[in-house]
Amino acid sequence: MVEVGAVPAMMTAIGISAPGGPDVLVPQQRPVPQPGAGEVLIRVAAAGVNRPDVMQRMGKYPAPAGASDLPGLEISGTVVAVGEGADAALVGTSVCALVSGGGYAQYAVAPAVQCLPVPDGYDMVEAAALPETLFTVWTNLFERAYVVEGDMVLVHGGTSGIGTMAISLCRLFDIAIIVTCGSDEKCAQALAWGATHAINYRTQDFVEEVARITDGKGMNAVLDMVGGDYVPRNLKCLAEDGRHVSIATQAGPKTTLFLPEIMTRRLTLTGSTLRPRSVAFKGLVAQEIARTVWPFVAEGKLRPAMDSRFALVDAAKAHARMDAGEHFGKIMLVM
Repeated sequence: MVEVGAVPAMMTAIGISAPGGPDVLVPQQRPVPQPGAGEVLIRVAAAGVNRPDVMQRMGKYPAPAGASDLPGLEISGTVVAVGEGADAALVGTSVCALVSGGGYAQYAVAPAVQCLPVPDGYDMVEAAALPETLFTVWTNLFERAYVVEGDMVLVHGGTSGIGTMAISLCRLFDIAIIVTCGSDEKCAQALAWGATHAINYRTQDFVEEVARITDGKGMNAVLDMVGGDYVPRNLKCLAEDGRHVSIATQAGPKTTLFLPEIMTRRLTLTGSTLRPRSVAFKGLVAQEIARTVWPFVAEGKLRPAMDSRFALVDAAKAHARMDAGEHFGKIMLVM
């Protein structure tokens, strides 16, 4: 192992004492993890708070085999050590990384192939807000739904981390985007961030609104994190040959579909979960993002929507903020 400077034996981390509300997130003293083959050890500057962290806290989304039991799926910081096979030149560099867990801590390990360089002058807290939503939106909207310039997409949860990242990427790649939000205020925020249209799903029927906005032509793709009875409604929003991608099931994992509609209109239904995918797959995604998206980051043209920042030891307050559903963009933990 190659390392720089003194790395302490112990660190502060946020553990989950039992499944439950935000108060089950408690500061703990844990041994600093050691990087394995192909991994780097990062002194964490900031970590993103994401919906999967909330689900893990509630006992509904356990960490995959071999991953840290600590929550936290994205971080930024300085590489302080590398394991066997990782490039020693990474030591001392600033990176952001997608991880399978362990981000809520002063130190975390990450596969070197899942790290991206933080450009000079880029805010480290903003850098930590990029990986989870960027990898998720890119793999699902651009790869699974293969949207391209000139397409129109529907994304639910327009002011969430996923929603705001989808808006940003669609804006960069000239894709029209309709989002749904839970209030007129949030619709205004989404429009100000760059959404083409925003629908208040509490006061408007999004199926009818999509038909009105598109003159009945429908959407090329839908990115859905709701599931349940939203799925058949989403299908009504699709144009012929449209693609529907599921990434979460907040309204339930089951639904009823009318198969002839899928067949006659040649619709595609797909979905994915990113966390359990292999390091090799995530490394390939990182390479693609480095080639296609990271130049926008380096130029300052892609920055995440930032909601609030909390100290690591106040992780419970950060989760309470997310549970309240009032945030716009990313909630962050800073060291």
